[in-house]
Amino acid sequence: MSAVAKEAGVATGTAYTYYGSKEELVIAAYLETKLQMGEVALSAADPDLIPEERFVAIWTALFEYLMKNRDQARFLVQIESSPYLEKARSENDGEKGPFAQIVEAEDMASELAELSPIVIYELGIAPAVRLAAGGVALGRSELAGTATGCWRAISRPN
Repeated sequence: MSAVAKEAGVATGTAYTYYGSKEELVIAAYLETKLQMGEVALSAADPDLIPEERFVAIWTALFEYLMKNRDQARFLVQIESSPYLEKARSENDGEKGPFAQIVEAEDMASELAELSPIVIYELGIAPAVRLAAGGVALGRSELAGTATGCWRAISRPN
């Protein structure tokens, strides 16, 4: 907490005013990062596009956002492979964010395979996070192909 407080330019005691522990701070930062990603996704979710094209647009926007904000991508990868993940999920239990709005849209929901939201995230969106965290540069064609591959992983077979 002292390093976080120093970076924020406040006393360690002040940091504890807002967060009771390092764990609370990490979970709050994770939820805020996911919310920011959800806002990027919503802004790319053109309802006039068919679900596959909408997903590819969302995936591409997220990947490009995370490539510009690689610290966020690395932070997500770190948290999503730690004990903090379950705590963050339980902390956010019942709250539906932007991703839920997207996948629960009637036309999108009818195209998705019967998978849990966690599996849809892991197969559909998490690859963009991991690729960006690793700094993997994708050309336009490879970007579209990767996004389409993720769509195939989470959508119903034709």
